[in-house]
Amino acid sequence: MSVKIHPTAIVSKKAKLGVNVEIGPFSIIEDNVEIGDNTKISSNVKIKDFTRIGSNCKIFEGAIIGNIPQHLGFEGEESYVYIEDNVTIREYCTIHRGTKFDDGITKIGENSYLMAYVHIAHDCKVGKNTILANAVTLAGHVKIGNYVFIGGLTPIHQFCRIGDYAMVGGASAVDKDIPPFTRASKNHARLYGLNLVGLRRNGFNKETIRILKEAYKIIFIKAPTLEEGIKEALEKLPSIQELEYLINFIKESKRGITPDATKKKSI
Repeated sequence: MSVKIHPTAIVSKKAKLGVNVEIGPFSIIEDNVEIGDNTKISSNVKIKDFTRIGSNCKIFEGAIIGNIPQHLGFEGEESYVYIEDNVTIREYCTIHRGTKFDDGITKIGENSYLMAYVHIAHDCKVGKNTILANAVTLAGHVKIGNYVFIGGLTPIHQFCRIGDYAMVGGASAVDKDIPPFTRASKNHARLYGLNLVGLRRNGFNKETIRILKEAYKIIFIKAPTLEEGIKEALEKLPSIQELEYLINFIKESKRGITPDATKKKSI
């Protein structure tokens, strides 16, 4: 039940390490770092100040976590990176601390999987059970929901949101919000209906999927505007939690909503 630290690693005496933590060759763990039980850190990893890593995480070669943000207004203020339990971070990922221009926290939710070369900028929030494929790039203040999949080489514009259970295809260039339960792809990203595979895999029943399908058709395809589509969906469809979440997500958008592929102009 002891900590295993390779002789070539540099680990601050002020860092807090849980039981069964492993630190690989040439890795560096700075002062204000906490690492939970059974987390394994491979070689040449840097864990910078003000980083909190949960239990049962796996961090692969070359990852750098907790570096200062790439923000011209950053003035050295105390800010954080929080990595929750059971997160996998593959080779050469970079995750930056938050800033005073948000809540000061960059956060990765439990059971998430970051493939090689993923970049998470300052103040981003990534939900639980989410997969970011190789070289996904999140600009500052991006918010990604739970059970989301984002394909490789996809950049996401600052302040964009991606709702729960959404799927984004590779190399899609996301510059507007992507609603929950939907499927988006192309450059720039457009919606292509619901993420049916993801919904079925996660146990959504047929009636819920039917209602979401109807809502999608009304809001994103048939209605002239989002406002009219929302009004019609509320009038015609049963009230369920998933529909309420979808509509609230659209109403709260500040960057605008990614349009359906059949629409010529952004909404």
